[in-house]
Amino acid sequence: MDLHLKNKRALVTSSSRGLGYAAALLLAKEGCRVAINGRDEGTIKDIAAKVNKETRASAQVEGFAGDVSLPDVPEKLIQQTVEAFGGLDILITNASGPKSGSIDSLDDAAWQKGIDLCLMSHVRLIKAALPHLRKSDSASVLTITSYSVKQPIPNLLISNSARAATAGLTKSLALELGKEGIRFNSILPGWTETERVEELMNDRAQANQTSPEEEKRKQVESTALRRMGHPEEFANAAVFLVSPAASYITGILLNVDGGIIQGTF
Repeated sequence: MDLHLKNKRALVTSSSRGLGYAAALLLAKEGCRVAINGRDEGTIKDIAAKVNKETRASAQVEGFAGDVSLPDVPEKLIQQTVEAFGGLDILITNASGPKSGSIDSLDDAAWQKGIDLCLMSHVRLIKAALPHLRKSDSASVLTITSYSVKQPIPNLLISNSARAATAGLTKSLALELGKEGIRFNSILPGWTETERVEELMNDRAQANQTSPEEEKRKQVESTALRRMGHPEEFANAAVFLVSPAASYITGILLNVDGGIIQGTF
């Protein structure tokens, strides 16, 4: 199936590893011109070079450093992408997870940092991107949230709250800006084999005096497919949703979770 992504221009934030990296790599393989982002400049430049090599120059990949939770970084990343590619067609907003903990253990500073990371980074990126997306004939935004939007995850109170707000943002913008031809969707990933999940499993193992392998085993028992996902499986859904092939799909909050959500909706 031709996704019609050849020479489209995309920015994928927090894409030095994990889900963001998988989505950026697949976009590049589809011929999209992709800007990737991470906090460390040396690392993100190396990853951009690696992706360029792997895709055999079928696409242009640029690496831009910056912490998306900082107020001035989102606009800077958008401008760098537009300067590199001459415009913007696709925006995938992704961010790492905030501090875990309970209502008693999390102070105001942790909450503010989590909100800046998991809500305001999306707001700022989208706001900065809109003038450029309005010039595209295939404008698409994908926010990456979590299945916790529909089914809260224990001990991830800030993430549960802020990511649910981002889902509300996504749906609202789909309704408000659909008349301008800009599509907004969100993917709610479940447990996927990423570095972030490895860190969470290690934390659980330490807290429960078990092993990361045991914590993984317990976790996958709650999924219909009885396993964790692979980043490539997430990327397949993400790249389809942002592509012109999905031109009549907007306002979707798509579970890519192996069946962990047990509700009907």
